[in-house]
Amino acid sequence: MSEPITLNVGGKLYTTSLSTLTSFPDSMLGAMFSGKIPTKKDSQGNCFIDRDGKIFRYILNFLRTSHLDLPEDFQEMGLLRREVDFYQIQPLIEALQEKEVELSKAEKNAMLNITLNQKTQTVHFTVREAPQIYSLSSSNMEVFSAHIFSTSCLFLKLLGSKLYYCFNGNLSSISSYLQDPNHLTLDWVASVEGLPEEEYTRQNLKRLWVVPDNKQINSFRVFVEEVLKIAMSDGFCIDSSHPHTSDFMNNKIIRLIRYK
Repeated sequence: MSEPITLNVGGKLYTTSLSTLTSFPDSMLGAMFSGKIPTKKDSQGNCFIDRDGKIFRYILNFLRTSHLDLPEDFQEMGLLRREVDFYQIQPLIEALQEKEVELSKAEKNAMLNITLNQKTQTVHFTVREAPQIYSLSSSNMEVFSAHIFSTSCLFLKLLGSKLYYCFNGNLSSISSYLQDPNHLTLDWVASVEGLPEEEYTRQNLKRLWVVPDNKQINSFRVFVEEVLKIAMSDGFCIDSSHPHTSDFMNNKIIRLIRYK
């Protein structure tokens, strides 16, 4: 075995070997400890990695055993996913995906409730007609809000992997807005014809997309169709007793249930 190496990961110390850290050469750790990427040192001379120290134990144990072992009551799957993504250990990425599928199948009965709201808002913006010539314009914009509650935390994470906000020219997963594991609120707008792209950013207007289809959600009907598609693929079905048929058809309330 190679000489021990002590790592300072986010303030937490770990001791391991160089061979363990480089067991997956194409990973971030493999690149760092093979000299391809420079490493930082703390005041004690330990290699410093500015990542979550508590979660690193699962990363390191996978390097040692090639198995992802998590406690039965593990509650930080989202954080673990982000750390695994940073270290880019491909077998660990695959093991985590398998673990999430396993946990999803083991999850018991679940309920999903979505309340939808829509309003029309007038947006004002300037249009550049020629160099140094601008005119003021306005248009009506559809503004949408969806309040989502599910007893299945894993389903909300699944939803977060499919729906993305478009803002400032970039797509970002709605999972980053998931503050409560059982609740999610989405606010977005439909595209407005003639509204310059920079105005969406200036006025803090987010649009909503479905990936990997790269499909923009410009109406509640499309939103409902996409959510139903995702939910039913996860075993949910429409609750025939609630809500009232008129509310469902008017896209005000959606309630789905899953029995296992």
